[in-house]
Amino acid sequence: MPFTESTEPVPPELRTDEFFLRPIVVGDTEKDYAAVMETREPLRLWRQSTWPEDEFTVEENRKDVLDMEERHAAHRAFNYTVLDPAGARCVGCVYVFPTSATFLTKATVVPVGADEWADVDAVVFFWARLPEMEKGMDERLLAALRTWFRDEWKFSNTAYATSEPFTQQVELLKRAGLNLKFELLEPANPGKRLVFG
Repeated sequence: MPFTESTEPVPPELRTDEFFLRPIVVGDTEKDYAAVMETREPLRLWRQSTWPEDEFTVEENRKDVLDMEERHAAHRAFNYTVLDPAGARCVGCVYVFPTSATFLTKATVVPVGADEWADVDAVVFFWARLPEMEKGMDERLLAALRTWFRDEWKFSNTAYATSEPFTQQVELLKRAGLNLKFELLEPANPGKRLVFG
């Protein structure tokens, strides 16, 4: 049964000594906005776009967060905010998509080896706030996510996606021992998304 079935519960949180994840809600807008704007240069590489614009507003972010909250509630995709242990500060985000997500079905999937796209359980995107990334938290977040998806979500084939221009995250995934499995070519993006597993 697909993990997006509404009858299938998904893990509500992941907690470590350094951070915890829980589903993002509209009440997180201001915290999320602060993290997005502080991390805007890496996020532009990650998104392969000019988002977030320098003029991006809290209200525009509220609409984005509300959309993420609604997608999570509808089991179309699962969107988690990453918070400090006290829950006072957003330090990143994690997005979990089925391969049937609209933007993925519109992409051209190019296998790098013998792996089959149909065998992928979920495609995970994540980012860490710039100061935390500079302290290596993104590496620890990835390690925690890999254990979480294996043990709590019961996934045997989780894919981690990034964008080719975001070389810092590409190198992080390689350092973690993950291998490039697929390239995704999207009509709206000038570069490739790289998918590791």
